Parts: sequence; structure tokens; C-alpha cells
Amino acid sequence: MNLLEGMLQKDRDHFVRICNKLLSTCFLCRNNVTGRFDYYFVLRHKAEMAEYLSVLGYRLEINEDYGVIQLTNPQNYNRLNLKLYESIILLILRVLFDEKKRELSATDEVIVNVGDIHERFLSLKIRDKMIDKTTMRNALSLFRRFQIIEILDKNLDNEDSRILIFDSILMAVRVEDIRQAYEKLEIYRKGAKSDEDTEESEID
Repeated sequence: MNLLEGMLQKDRDHFVRICNKLLSTCFLCRNNVTGRFDYYFVLRHKAEMAEYLSVLGYRLEINEDYGVIQLTNPQNYNRLNLKLYESIILLILRVLFDEKKRELSATDEVIVNVGDIHERFLSLKIRDKMIDKTTMRNALSLFRRFQIIEILDKNLDNEDSRILIFDSILMAVRVEDIRQAYEKLEIYRKGAKSDEDTEESEID
């Protein structure tokens, strides 16, 4: 059966492009200006897209309350392993998102800065100095690629540089994973893990 039968050529082109984008970035966010069209396109063609992606072994998860579309793999293929400090930064972003969201209205954007991340990291007492600039830049660039954040100020060496956190973080790091991460942070605190260790996130 031709899933794209009766679809205009331009829509077929969008269909193929967006499927490939999802395979690369995992998330589409309604609040991300650059991906808003793609988000609504998937909603219009979700049955066809879900069937097409299922042939490849992927599952299309749509949460319209969050305004997020996520591609997952039930067989755990193409799972991204994060380095220790990438995992910690991702957890911190989720915690900051939760805290800021409680202070804002439902439609407000959640914006934090690099200083907020450093401050929370130091409070964890894993080490007595801040995350180095290269590690911070690489981690934030990775999360930007996966549509979890947007970097609003390009100079990430500045403590005041702003980061927009998308609602996709709620699906990238689910509540139970935060609890597990805190348990692992306790292990890191006791020195049982080295900087070379990796932790798995929920990014497929």
C-alpha cells in the first residue's frame, strides 16, 4: 500500500524530510519556531507517518499537552550514551525547567542561563570547581541538536548567556529518571565513578 497516495508532491517532500529529521533529532517541538511547521505537519499526517516509521522499528509518540513529538525505538536501537557530565547537565536542565515552570504561566518560555547551571552543579558537591567551558559548550550543543534547548546567546563562556529549554526535556528525562539520576549522583559524590563513565538518557 502506498502511504503517500493522493498526497501532493510538495507534501511528499515534506514527509520524507521530516521523517529523516526525526531520525536525526528525535524531537519536534511546537514552541521551537524553526520546527513549528514540521510539528503541525506530523499532526496532520500522524497515521501515515507512524505506520511508515514503524516499518523501520520506531514508535511515534505525540504529547499535545507538551507540544512535543518524540521518536523512540522499543528495541533500544540507536540509543545515545551520554558522558557523565553531559548526564549531569541534562538532569540540571530538567530540574531548573521544573522550578522555573512553577513560577511561570503555562504559555511562558523557560529561560535559564549558564550561571544557573554552574550554581546548581556546585551545589551537588560532586567536585569543588565549575564544569569546564569545553564540556559545557559540547553538552549544550548536543542538547540543541536534539531539540531539547535553544542557545539564545552564542558566547557560552559568559555566565549570563541564556538558554531556552523546550518542553521536550519532559520526555527526554522523565520523572522516574530524575529519581534514578539523583541516586547515581550520590554514588558520584562518594567517588565511586570516574569522569570517563557514561550514563544512558532517554534519547533514542
